[in-house]
Amino acid sequence: MKILHLDTNHHTLIAQFAELGFENHEDYTSTKEEIEAKIAQYDGVVIRSRFTLDKQFLDKAANLKFIGRVGAGLENIDTIYAKEKGIFLASAPEGNRNAVGEHSLGMLLALMNKMNKAHKEVRKGKWDREGNRGVELDGKTVGIIGYGNMGKAFAKKLTGFDVEVICYDIIGGVGDDNARQVGILELQQKSDVISLHVPQTEQTIGMVNSEFINAFQKPFWLLNTARGSCVVTKDLVAGLKSGKVLGAGLDVLEYEKKSFDFSDFFMNKPKPFKYLRKAPNVLLTPHVAGWTVESHEKLAQTIVDKVKAKFC
Repeated sequence: MKILHLDTNHHTLIAQFAELGFENHEDYTSTKEEIEAKIAQYDGVVIRSRFTLDKQFLDKAANLKFIGRVGAGLENIDTIYAKEKGIFLASAPEGNRNAVGEHSLGMLLALMNKMNKAHKEVRKGKWDREGNRGVELDGKTVGIIGYGNMGKAFAKKLTGFDVEVICYDIIGGVGDDNARQVGILELQQKSDVISLHVPQTEQTIGMVNSEFINAFQKPFWLLNTARGSCVVTKDLVAGLKSGKVLGAGLDVLEYEKKSFDFSDFFMNKPKPFKYLRKAPNVLLTPHVAGWTVESHEKLAQTIVDKVKAKFC
């Protein structure tokens, strides 16, 4: 099979495809239109997030047998149409779930112990112990929204703490020994922490808004390592200002492009983002929760394994 790689990935992906007898072609710079002009030559395509594989693209990919998405989500692929055309879809949430779980835990502990604020102050010569008194995680209830690969990985990291972990998911029966599945009302009544681990869908876009935030009985910490589009930033800022949201750890932002790029955004900053940048109880990272040295290889290996199992 002839495979077209549209994004750079760990070298093991191309190397192992070659060992399987596949013919690898790399094109990391051509436009979508230029790729569409030649995609009919290929049996497989491997992509991260450079552009969307929509109906028009898939119609031109007359011989396409599989799409490898080196990442967890498939929102940049018209999955319904691809399946109608019999195209095998291989994503790799197994490859970076551990990284996301560790990142989520790290953000939560940093927020609750004011590490970001304290670090900045000490670097400026300010030694304020009382102003940086932290809060312990033990005894809290952690609510996980979306209990798939990422949510389960985060719950596993929490097993070493004296916490109650509950999860909410639109799919029933997903709870396990690490998290008890609950309805939305119990989640809203009990949670001290909310961590998002949902895919980007019509239902999750704008999910965390003022109505969502105000429905919770207690003030809570919010973590988002899922997709930036899930949180309405201006409503989150309102929650932070009112104290309804105690702090926020955001690895993703609604202002990201579909490619997850943010490079030109700092030149045109809306007010909510300006607030987030300055808020002492907000921790921001550049969409790197699943972006570790180890996950880089595991993501690639997962795609190889799935394609191999299907076609070899």
